[in-house]
Amino acid sequence: MSNQRKLRMALPSAHEIGYKSILDSLTTAVLVLEDNLNIRYLNPAAESLFETSMTRSHGQPFGDILVDSEDALKTLFAAADNGQSYTRREAEFLLTSGLRLTVDYSVTPISLDPTELLIEIQPRDRLLRISREEDIISQQETTRILVRGMAHEIKNPLGGIRGAAQLLDRELGSADQREYTRVIIDEADRLRGLVDRMLGPNKALKLAPTNIHEILERVGTLLEAESKGRLRFSRDYDPSIPEFRGDKEQLIQAFLNIARNAMEAAFENQGGHSREEPPTIAFRTRTLRQFTIGHRRHRLVCRINVIDNGPGIPPELLQNIFYPMISGRASGTGLGLSITQSIIGQHHGLVECESEPGRTDFTIFLPLEDTP
Repeated sequence: MSNQRKLRMALPSAHEIGYKSILDSLTTAVLVLEDNLNIRYLNPAAESLFETSMTRSHGQPFGDILVDSEDALKTLFAAADNGQSYTRREAEFLLTSGLRLTVDYSVTPISLDPTELLIEIQPRDRLLRISREEDIISQQETTRILVRGMAHEIKNPLGGIRGAAQLLDRELGSADQREYTRVIIDEADRLRGLVDRMLGPNKALKLAPTNIHEILERVGTLLEAESKGRLRFSRDYDPSIPEFRGDKEQLIQAFLNIARNAMEAAFENQGGHSREEPPTIAFRTRTLRQFTIGHRRHRLVCRINVIDNGPGIPPELLQNIFYPMISGRASGTGLGLSITQSIIGQHHGLVECESEPGRTDFTIFLPLEDTP
C-alpha cells in the first residue's frame, strides 16, 4: 500500500479539503493514534520531534518511539476507553535516542468506534533553547568585539618591538648579544601568531556543495590514526540529509577541534564511569524542520551530535568553554572551541554543549538552505 493511500486512510477529510497542508506547516507536533495506540499519522513537526518518519512509524506502537512511557501509555489507553480529553503540562518524554523532552500535550478523541486519539505536543525545551541561543549569540558577538580590540592593542606595540629588535640586531657586533635580539623577535612572532589564532579564520569561506557525512568520516579517519585504533567510534547517520553549501576544509577543522577534545577526554577518563567501557565517541546526525537558530527560522537544519564518555566538563567551566584561552586541560590552548564557534557562526549555525560525568554532548546546528 502506498504512503499516500495510507495517509488518506488516516486523515481522509484532511487530504480532501486541504487540511493536511495546514497540519504539515504547523510547528506544533500532531499525531493520530488508533484505539490500540498504533501510530496512524505524524505531521512533519512530530517527525522531527520524535526523530522518525511517517513511512517508518505508520502502524507501529506509540510506545516504540518512547522509553519509560508506561504511565503515559496507561493514560492514553484510558482516554481511548472513556473518550475523555485531557491535557498534561511539563511532561517528560524519553526518546529511544536518549534525548529527554519536556513537553505540554493535549489528547482529544476524534472518533468513537473505534476511538482514535489526536495528540498535540508543544515542546517546552524549544522556548528555553531559543532564549539560551540568543544569549550565546550575544556572548559570541561581545567576545569577537573584545578579541578584535585586544588584538589591535597587542599587535601594534608588538610590531614596534619587533622592528626595534631587528634594527638593534643589525647594530650589534657580538653573536652573543644578537642571540638576545633573536629571542625578542621570535617571541614577538609567537605572540602575533597567538593573537591571529584568537581571531580565528580570517579568509572568506569557499562555499561548495558539501556532504556532512563526508566531513565526519574524514574527522573519524584522522582520529583513528591519531589514537592508533584505541578509540571506539559509534555512528548513527540520517542518510536523507541533503548536501548544503559550505566550506569543507574549514568545517573539517571545526569538527576536528570538537572531536579531538572529545577523544582526549575519553582517554583521560579511561572509558567514563565503567572501567570496562572503552573510550568512545559517537557521531549522530538528524534533520530538523522549521527550526529557529537565534532570530532566524530555517526550513531545514542539520543537527550533529558529537558525544564522548569522558569525565565531563566541570559546571563552572561549561558556560565559558567557547571563550578564547579557556581550557580544562593544562596543555590546552583554549582556542580550538573558540575557532570552531567562529567557523560554525560563519555558516549561520550554532554550537551548544551539555555535559555530565560520563557523557559530554556537543550539538552543532547547520542550516541546509542558503542563508543570506
